[in-house]
Amino acid sequence: MILISLLLNGIGLHTHYFAVAQPAISSAPLNAEEEEIVRLIKHTYGKQAAMRTTVWRQLLTASRQQDELAQLKLVNDFFNQLRFLNDIDIWGKEDYWAAPLEFLGAGAGDCEEFSIAKYLSLRELGVDDEKLRLVYVKALTLNQFHMVLAYYPTPSAVPLLLDNLTPDILQASQRSDLQPIYSFNASKLWLIKQRGQGRLVGDPSRIKHWQSLQQRVRHHQFTVPVLWLDRE
Repeated sequence: MILISLLLNGIGLHTHYFAVAQPAISSAPLNAEEEEIVRLIKHTYGKQAAMRTTVWRQLLTASRQQDELAQLKLVNDFFNQLRFLNDIDIWGKEDYWAAPLEFLGAGAGDCEEFSIAKYLSLRELGVDDEKLRLVYVKALTLNQFHMVLAYYPTPSAVPLLLDNLTPDILQASQRSDLQPIYSFNASKLWLIKQRGQGRLVGDPSRIKHWQSLQQRVRHHQFTVPVLWLDRE
């Protein structure tokens, strides 16, 4: 049971995840590219980060034959285990959008990290980009800006929201606590003046943090955190 051994070694995943994810986790070996990624993560962030990355890669492998709703739940449950911390505490910057491997390396992130890691995981699993949007919102209860991932089963459907603030995947119509501002995916940027699809205003090249993140993803570039949670 690979997940049991990883949890017992304290890789920063909550123990309740075993009950959720055990049927979906494969113990199949990683391919050569994945092994190299894990090696780079271990070199940069340490052994526990490498183990988190291994579980993530095995989860994606085991999820490829699942339907999209099952994939949403598996990916959402997996990343929602990680710890929430502000960018200034982890990276020493007021606003930093970490790539999934940086997120797993640090073992913590804020709302952007949770949403982006889920988005890129689902894209890798083959979910069409037209069905996914990263949505910048105002969390009214918390009175702060926030990011969630929206999934549209069909173009006109009310989207499902994946959010680190709640373990449940709910329809946007059930989240009256969130006021959408803008959304984007790999090719489009929408301005949202009221609940709904929004008005297309261009492409996401206008979002500098998104462009920087994509550069790091393409070239496997990793930022070292200022806070090492695995060493606490």
